Amino acid sequence: MPPATFAFLLTLLTGLQGPVDAPRAREDALVADATASLREIQAVPDRGIPTSLLREARGLVIVPSMKKVGFVVTGQIGRGLALVRREDGSWSPPIFIRVVGLGFGAQAGVEAKDLILICRTERSMRWLTSGAEITLGADIGAAAGPVGRELKAATNLQLNAEMLSYSRSRGLFAGVAVSGGKLRVDGQAVADYYRLPGLSVADLVKGTNVPVPASAVRLAQELARATNGPPVEVVPPLGDGR
Repeated sequence: MPPATFAFLLTLLTGLQGPVDAPRAREDALVADATASLREIQAVPDRGIPTSLLREARGLVIVPSMKKVGFVVTGQIGRGLALVRREDGSWSPPIFIRVVGLGFGAQAGVEAKDLILICRTERSMRWLTSGAEITLGADIGAAAGPVGRELKAATNLQLNAEMLSYSRSRGLFAGVAVSGGKLRVDGQAVADYYRLPGLSVADLVKGTNVPVPASAVRLAQELARATNGPPVEVVPPLGDGR
């Protein structure tokens, strides 16, 4: 994608974010939307993400709502978050990201979608701490993920993919092919949400004495329920309890 086009899309994406006078509230809302998406998807017994895939995942990306761009470039843009599985099995607090130029497979078929990526290798999450930008389908392979509580109908392509992708639109949830989307860390959103000077993505991944807002605690609790994991232990949350 030409630099000028990418700059245009980032400008448009910023415009979709709304007023900038309440950054914590805006990021809180994004985390709450991601939490709701995960909860609603996993509430359908036969159409959710297989629990075993969530348990074995090295990372998770949730973009609560993609927006269609159809003027200069055909594709989707969105704001979301990523979580990294630590060596001890716990999850990092949310790391905010942007997605630009994503293309969905024909089976998705509508303009606004939730996107979930199950990241299955350490390499598929390395871009978060390196500060790099990755392109789905080029830098990292992604395949449509299987659905259902038990992993039954997965193909070799799915089982070998570094990322498995899912989409939800108007109540329909399914594995869906994605390609072309560029993912990068949204450093400004990270700063707005945590409000800790000098905080890096590596600090969040390590989790050393990093207190988090209450909305992130609720997301961690929801993820623990989705994976049948142990109760969440966190540094006392920041914020006003939202």
